[in-house]
Amino acid sequence: MQDIIEEGHPTLRQAAEAVEFPLTDELKATALAMHEFLVNSQNPEIAEKYGLRAGVGLAAPQINLPKQIFAVHIMSYDEEGNEAEPLLSEILFNPKIISHSVQEVALRDGEGCLSVNREVPGLVPRPRRIRLRYQDMEGKEHELRLRDYEAIVVQHELDHLKGIMFYDHINQQQPWYEKPGLELL
Repeated sequence: MQDIIEEGHPTLRQAAEAVEFPLTDELKATALAMHEFLVNSQNPEIAEKYGLRAGVGLAAPQINLPKQIFAVHIMSYDEEGNEAEPLLSEILFNPKIISHSVQEVALRDGEGCLSVNREVPGLVPRPRRIRLRYQDMEGKEHELRLRDYEAIVVQHELDHLKGIMFYDHINQQQPWYEKPGLELL
């Protein structure tokens, strides 16, 4: 947690640079540590022991590394609320949205961010479905089709790579305004 920079830091507002392959050992270790942080932050015992805020995504600019890298770890849950399996658990390099839906969704309670240590009320409209192209640790290209919550998380992290904060999308005059066609999750 001490490596995560907070809003106001200039790195969070700059565009991240593309990653070149092959990766250095240092960059590989950093990317793996970002993913491990997310996994640990969602484990109640580990999170409490080390004082971690739970997160489902972490972008390299959030640790003051202006590179196009982010990690996500989104779990599914069974009827009793127990973790079932990862819906999306990946480290993405040089990610790009190659298509998205016109229909938009937003999280009913708004979004949060590990770099924002305050409540920011408001809806953050985002495309409901996205198609994403990215590279893995070896530089191999992949495509993902995501929708709803997973698409929201990935778009939030992608914004970090462009110097955009989630609250930049909130309607400043009417934070909870539900524009026509916006679906709440």
